[in-house]
Amino acid sequence: MSGHVMVFAPTPQLTVTVDQPNDHPELHLHPGGQGVWQARMVLSLGVEVVLCAALGGEIGQVLEPLLVSEGVDLKVVVRDSGSGGYVHDRRDGSRQEIVDVPGHPLSRHELDELYNLALGEGLRAEVSILSGPNEPWLVPADVYRRFAADLGANGSRVVVDLSGDHLGAALESGVFFLKVSHEELIRDGRARNDETAELTRAMYELHAAGAETVVVSRADQPALTLIDGELFEVQMPRLEAADPRGAGDSMTAGVAAVIARGGDIRTAIRTGAAAGALNVTRHGLGTGRLDSITGLVERVQLAPADSRPQERTTPDELADRVVDR
Repeated sequence: MSGHVMVFAPTPQLTVTVDQPNDHPELHLHPGGQGVWQARMVLSLGVEVVLCAALGGEIGQVLEPLLVSEGVDLKVVVRDSGSGGYVHDRRDGSRQEIVDVPGHPLSRHELDELYNLALGEGLRAEVSILSGPNEPWLVPADVYRRFAADLGANGSRVVVDLSGDHLGAALESGVFFLKVSHEELIRDGRARNDETAELTRAMYELHAAGAETVVVSRADQPALTLIDGELFEVQMPRLEAADPRGAGDSMTAGVAAVIARGGDIRTAIRTGAAAGALNVTRHGLGTGRLDSITGLVERVQLAPADSRPQERTTPDELADRVVDR
């Protein structure tokens, strides 16, 4: 393996899924949460991961060996209050939530311990992914401002997939890469609608606010990315989704993995897009085969997109300007 990524995962969850692929039901227990899914995909891409997390209670005791079995270098702060988790029933082919236990907010002491632990690991890593809590109220937003400031000031590249106050806090200090969905931009009031011109305006504002490179995912539409002040559409083959969740986390992880290995940002985004696309064809968040992802990267194109809202580019014109990188 080459490269090294630190993933800050303050609130991992225990995921319990009931499935029935044949005559008999099956029970699956896995660690989950944004940071865990991101770490899993980074590992799939051949890059070492240090996962910094807080675990507590009965769920925490179950989570720790499960996280170790993932292959990450696990660094744990033991918390007094319990970790969270959820139970999903997927026997009929769709995902039905039975129960969701968010867990308890981290105390000031627990946050200080986790911050110092993750900061030390992040300063030794090429890239740090700051993943969000499963509920915003579990971790104060200011933690992300401090992290981005302390890591960035010491030359570390900070990668985030955040929204709301947590995104705003990280942007105050500046980040190397931001991934956000168009739904989150609209929900946060950063975009009025999902029109390309409106999302483009929001992307330039995010860049001005502190995000060096921005990717906005658009559900089943091609993602948009702002690189060095230029707007591109991320064009790729459409694949049938087995589970539509997890594409965004896999994209973020793919970008982090390539940058950690010394790759360029355009290759990183194309790799992230391929990882996200393949993840949704599988049951299991943050999963994917390296050879399959590598093969799909060649099919991903960055096509220059016109950022001027008064002009529209036809699909034929856009195809003529595809950049094959």
